[in-house]
Amino acid sequence: MGDRLKVFALVAILGFMAGVIAQLFADYAIPWLGSVLPAIIQVRFVAAGFAGACLTLAMIGVWAWFSGKRQTRM
Repeated sequence: MGDRLKVFALVAILGFMAGVIAQLFADYAIPWLGSVLPAIIQVRFVAAGFAGACLTLAMIGVWAWFSGKRQTRM
């Protein structure tokens, strides 16, 4: 039970950090990219997709790391 609670807490902390990073990205990077890149590219959609992909890869990586550690203990 203690290991599950640790994983739950870690995922909660990672989710919190991902939310903070996403908010900082939305406040600073998206307006800057909008002024630098041409108006043809919808920067908000590209940036949101990139941020979502990075966050998903990070969460899946953490999940795979924890599940791989548990299987090697047997």
